Amino acid sequence: MSAGAQLSVTDQRRSTRHPVDLPLIGEHRRIGDIMLNLINVSTTGFMVRGPLDLDRGERLTIRLPHIGRIEAFLVWSDHDRSGFQFERIVRIDDFAKMIKSLQPNPRLRSPH
Repeated sequence: MSAGAQLSVTDQRRSTRHPVDLPLIGEHRRIGDIMLNLINVSTTGFMVRGPLDLDRGERLTIRLPHIGRIEAFLVWSDHDRSGFQFERIVRIDDFAKMIKSLQPNPRLRSPH
C-alpha cells in the first residue's frame, strides 16, 4: 500500500451528488491510463463503477467538461464501486455548467 494522502471526507460527504453516466480516462502515475465510468459527481468528488487496482490515497487525474484537468484521491473502494475526493473544491459555476451538459434532462439536476 502506498503512503498516499491524508484524507478527511466526513464533512465533504454532505455535498449533493448528481447521477451521471460518463465514461472517461483517468491518468495514474504507475498504471498509466485507466478507463473509468463515473456514476455520480459532486463539487468535492465522484464515484466510479468497475474494478480498480488502486490503494486508498492513490491519485488519478481526470478531465471533466467545463472543469478541465483535476486530481482526485481514492477514498474508498468496495467491489465494483470506488469513491474519490477532488484535490480542490470545484467552482460552483463551472460545476453547474458541467451538470447541465451531462444531464440534459432538468428533472435529474438538483437545485443549487
